[in-house]
Amino acid sequence: MSENKKPLLGFVHKLPSGTAPGNSGKTRCPLCMGLFKAPRLLPCLHTVCTTCLEQLEPFSVVDMRGGDSDTSSEGSIFQELKPRNQQSQVGILCPVCDAQVDLPIGGVKALTLDHLAMNDVMLENLHGEGQGLVCDLCNDREVEKRCQTCKSNLCQFCCQAHRRQKKTSYHTMVDLKDLKGYSRVGKPILCPIHPAEELRLFCEFCDRPVCRDCVVGEHREHPYDFTSNVIHKHGDSVRELLRGTQPRVEALEEALAQIKRVNSALQKRVEAVAADVRKFSEGYIKAIEEHRNKMLKQLEDIRVQKENSLQLQKAQLEQLLADMRTGVEFTEHLLASGSDLEILITKGVVVERLRKLNKVEYNTHPGVNDHISFSPQEKAGQCHGYEVYGAINTKEVDPAKCVLQGEDLHRAREKQTASFTVLCKDATGESMGRGGDNVHVAVLPKDKKDSPVRTMVQDNKDGTYCVSYTPKEPGLYTVWVCIKKQHVQGSPFTVTVRRKRHPHLGVFHCCTFCSSGGQKNASCACGGTMPGGYLGCGHGHKGHPGRPHWSCCGKLTEKSECTYIGGQSTSTSLLRTVAL
Repeated sequence: MSENKKPLLGFVHKLPSGTAPGNSGKTRCPLCMGLFKAPRLLPCLHTVCTTCLEQLEPFSVVDMRGGDSDTSSEGSIFQELKPRNQQSQVGILCPVCDAQVDLPIGGVKALTLDHLAMNDVMLENLHGEGQGLVCDLCNDREVEKRCQTCKSNLCQFCCQAHRRQKKTSYHTMVDLKDLKGYSRVGKPILCPIHPAEELRLFCEFCDRPVCRDCVVGEHREHPYDFTSNVIHKHGDSVRELLRGTQPRVEALEEALAQIKRVNSALQKRVEAVAADVRKFSEGYIKAIEEHRNKMLKQLEDIRVQKENSLQLQKAQLEQLLADMRTGVEFTEHLLASGSDLEILITKGVVVERLRKLNKVEYNTHPGVNDHISFSPQEKAGQCHGYEVYGAINTKEVDPAKCVLQGEDLHRAREKQTASFTVLCKDATGESMGRGGDNVHVAVLPKDKKDSPVRTMVQDNKDGTYCVSYTPKEPGLYTVWVCIKKQHVQGSPFTVTVRRKRHPHLGVFHCCTFCSSGGQKNASCACGGTMPGGYLGCGHGHKGHPGRPHWSCCGKLTEKSECTYIGGQSTSTSLLRTVAL
């Protein structure tokens, strides 16, 4: 296996002509406002100095999310993976976005180092935008030269000593002013386990960079390759995730713009209604002025309530947009300016953050509307003895207060129209007094729930609605009555549908012999017979019920529903015409 000589993102690059080197927005700590010193990358993709993070007040973390927290830190790539059921005990808050950061076992220093920010700091120092660089060896004097072989910044004294030593006498020295055309001047990243070895390989099994000594030791049986060979695959996966995140930023921006438009419409509507209230109140002096002020206060309360709801939704969307932008900007900067190794080091944190952000659900529609109206003709009672008119209307129907009325609520007949009434009320229990509400009714057979009965809802324009339906078959039915996707009081309820009422086909008689005038072929549904070849019943003979009954079905009650089912006897034998 040979290392690719032209990596996707090299360690040192020349800046294109006309490009301004350095990036002050990525080089200063948001807490101390100074240039980054040992910057640490937080899970929310904000970068802060190590010393600044150590000064933050930690707090105990009680995580009930099963070890998969959105803000939990993955720590350094060299930190051992902890079990999923193990929870962090201490956390801090990000000083930029207040996101919770669960500290790993090693504390702040176990968080991922932001090598990209460290390179930006060095570039800014080289171009005179920050304080001078300090010698890497003596840590005292200002840097004048850089050793291109060992990637060290040296002062004049240490540079001379560097050339005198036998091991480093052949190293190439470059003046700092000659490095201003480079986009990367960072130091090589060494293995924390084998400090003499540079991280040039990537272990696919452990998903982290390793050195040559690592692959012959701890990672001996693991598949690995040069970082320049695997950066294409891992870089493309990050880019694909980035492409899925960018449209969400546009959607959030459009949602915020829509909220702004609704808020503006709400303000205009409030001002228009307030003008109507003032105009109507001019005719009355004290009483009307008092009534006017009362209505204006009510209107202001409505405005505050609706505006607070919009502002809360706006704040939530703005925070989500800020998090999205941070993720997108950092990822774009990482992919555009980071080295192969830096991308691989921060890949885990970036991918986890972008995935979490993409899973966040949000509502792009405003949570409230500008429905406010003024009714000047509506009676508002008396004020100081004067009858006053005018009211602010924001009434909304409350499904829990609506009631159902009618005789056909729980009973009906097949193939006959049944009806009941829905009385709509608001949250205070008062009748709405107007129509326009969306009342949804469903009538479902209990044994055929996929075959609902067709229903009709008539708006009476006074807060009541007449519901009618015609069941086709007898049995048990479930009736749903919903307003604003919520059940009204008493819904759902059960309706028993009985068979359609049938008139009797025969005669109500004492016996067949009497009612037929002694005809032998006349029969009766009671099942009685007489000797001598008579098919019907007779007094005192076998099967006679002993009292008057219907010849068609045998029922003993004169005012009853016929239960005769065709096939037991012919219609001509049921004695329709012969009277007793």
